[in-house]
Amino acid sequence: MDKLFKALNDPTRRAILEQLRRKDMNAGEIADCFTVSKPTISHHLDLLKQANLILPEKNGQFIIYSLNTSVLEECFAWLITITKEGKSHEAAKK
Repeated sequence: MDKLFKALNDPTRRAILEQLRRKDMNAGEIADCFTVSKPTISHHLDLLKQANLILPEKNGQFIIYSLNTSVLEECFAWLITITKEGKSHEAAKK
């Protein structure tokens, strides 16, 4: 989960996820949406892959990236569990 939060901590990476929410894209298409260099976008994509937030799929000479929402769903479920446990502990103190 550390890699997930590290990946989400950067505004450019969050913007890449927003782009991929709209449609699957290759690295060049993603880079065209930003003013940073292609190597910088490549670095961001690598961190997003490490966090399992995006899924690469080879399509001919291109790698097409898509959003992987399952890792976010797992994180939300964990956060909800933590929230509920916190409320249970607060109620027990009263």
